[in-house]
Amino acid sequence: MVAPPGSETVPEADFGRRREFRALLHGDRPWLGLAPMQDVTDAPFWGLIQRRGGADVYWTEYTRVHATSRPEKAVVRSILENRTGRPVVVQMMGNDPDALARTARELERLPVAAIELNLGCPAPVVYRKCAGGGLLQEPALLDRVLGRLRDTVTLPLSLKTRIGFESDEAFDRLLELYARHRPDLVIVHARTVVQGYRLPVRYDLIRRAVERLDCPVLANGHICEAHQALRLLRETGARGWMIGRAAIRNPWIFRQIRQALAGEPIVKPTGRDLLRYIEQLWETYATPGYPERLQTQRLKLFTNFIGEGLGPDSDAFLFEIRRTQTRAGFFEVCRRYLDHDRPLDLVPVATPGAPQEVPAGG
Repeated sequence: MVAPPGSETVPEADFGRRREFRALLHGDRPWLGLAPMQDVTDAPFWGLIQRRGGADVYWTEYTRVHATSRPEKAVVRSILENRTGRPVVVQMMGNDPDALARTARELERLPVAAIELNLGCPAPVVYRKCAGGGLLQEPALLDRVLGRLRDTVTLPLSLKTRIGFESDEAFDRLLELYARHRPDLVIVHARTVVQGYRLPVRYDLIRRAVERLDCPVLANGHICEAHQALRLLRETGARGWMIGRAAIRNPWIFRQIRQALAGEPIVKPTGRDLLRYIEQLWETYATPGYPERLQTQRLKLFTNFIGEGLGPDSDAFLFEIRRTQTRAGFFEVCRRYLDHDRPLDLVPVATPGAPQEVPAGG
């Protein structure tokens, strides 16, 4: 058996998920990934998603890599505490080829199915340090990083990329660079780094990536509901989808996409279903002795997304929930808007060009 430093022995069965992941890579059925989102996609959140249908593969938050770094404890903990029964991909972010190679070797000792390099994080604090999406501005350095990783990583190597930094003008050159280093998977978030999470999304460039890369490509970016996801698959030829913020808002979205794929009616959650999900979020992230005001603030990370999907009630719900300071006040607002059995679409009304507060990701 293989054991990570300082941990208990990892059951050999956990490493069997690597075979499942390779089967997804080499198969022909569409598959679903839960996107990496900082401060969100830990093992407890994976569990909440899995109870509601779940993704085929889960991605960790990124672990920051530099000359003296070690894999971040929170990321390692999520990997070791994964109870979904599904493969996990661990994501690194950095720009030091040797440090990334060293970290990849350490991470391969954990029960993970693949190693991924983040080339898309749009947070200024990240890209100004030439990490995440910032690496797209430095093709020579990116070339060295990918070459070092391709020579080092024995598990499948995944890249999560944006279509460019300020524009998509260099996307074809990026695809040429990626193809030269033979990644096993590429996820294309079809927006630029500077664009962040604003509309529009260039899904046509996902098709270009599918046509020019020999590996599977997952479509990523503003995938909000099942029928849209199926249209996107037909239009791009992608192998599947990676979904992030929409899964915070609608943790049933993976089940709904599978229902649409099977030609079955899509089952929509009711207000009470959503209320129970929010209650479980509170139970999951409650910390004994932690100030109630801060616990409430933590939950607002989730309800800021959930509220966007409440249709005509969205603005009022968000206005009220953002002003709560206590558990009692928080759930009084939630019950007032969600204690009902009406089905919910949980699809946001997005304004093109409007900025959104989002967890950092790719």
